[in-house]
Amino acid sequence: MITIKDFMESVNYRITEGSEYLWDCFGPDAYRLESWNGDHDGHTVGILFDTKTQTVYQMEAHDYANRRSYRWTHPDYIVEFKKEVDKKIGKKEDMAYDDVKFTELDVHEDMLKKANAIVRGEEYDTRVTVPVDLNDDELFTLMKLAHERDITLNKLIEDILQKVIDRDLGR
Repeated sequence: MITIKDFMESVNYRITEGSEYLWDCFGPDAYRLESWNGDHDGHTVGILFDTKTQTVYQMEAHDYANRRSYRWTHPDYIVEFKKEVDKKIGKKEDMAYDDVKFTELDVHEDMLKKANAIVRGEEYDTRVTVPVDLNDDELFTLMKLAHERDITLNKLIEDILQKVIDRDLGR
């Protein structure tokens, strides 16, 4: 999981603002910290955490130059967050700013990699890391199939996931 230390390191210990979180989904001790580089074509990275337990509930990174925003929500709190979003603002929880939508990230390492690159002005992978849980038999079968196709296991899994997405979207 993401820690306050992870956030502080990703923003080079530069905090520009903070405020209490006014929604109820994360409890009464939720607090938000943000680091904005002061450039409207720059970036903002923020976290939402508990001041007593230090649990990080969410982390966001906004790459204004490329009009991309990413959000990671702690898996133990997603349901409560979505319930409150529906109650407060309807189905617009994916709106980051203006007409830019959040890309929701499930893997905290993916969030940290993107945030670190955004802050440093580096290129980063805009694809989303998806956790894949395979037992040994499934993994072995896929490894053999990837070998037969002369591609990496990652490429095979990416191709399979893309085909499922395309099928479900009717492409």
